[in-house]
Amino acid sequence: MRIGRVAERAGVSVRAMRYYEEQGLVVAARGPGDQRQYAESDVERVRFIQLLYSAGLPSKAILDILPFADTLVATPEMTLRLTGERERIQARIEDLTRARTRLDELIGLAGQYTESSPAVCSPGSG
Repeated sequence: MRIGRVAERAGVSVRAMRYYEEQGLVVAARGPGDQRQYAESDVERVRFIQLLYSAGLPSKAILDILPFADTLVATPEMTLRLTGERERIQARIEDLTRARTRLDELIGLAGQYTESSPAVCSPGSG
């Protein structure tokens, strides 16, 4: 499968695919005319990479995790790494949930006021 098709199916840009290849996250075979050729399984691999990026993992961490995703054989060190990343993601989820809750509160307050009767905040409040 050509790079554009994999990118489209995985929901990323061709530029992102090239970056993933430069980082060693995805490996393409070379076909006629030296064109990149990807396997069907690369679509899911790229989706997983995207999930890890969106969770805040850097390329190096993703590169360390991918061999386990490929083989499902984990060393004790890999298990610790995966656990640590999960805990970091969970803490981020909790922070984001608190931020969303606060925004919900502010949206609720905003609904109580209009431009004709703006909310008045005294110094030191809020």
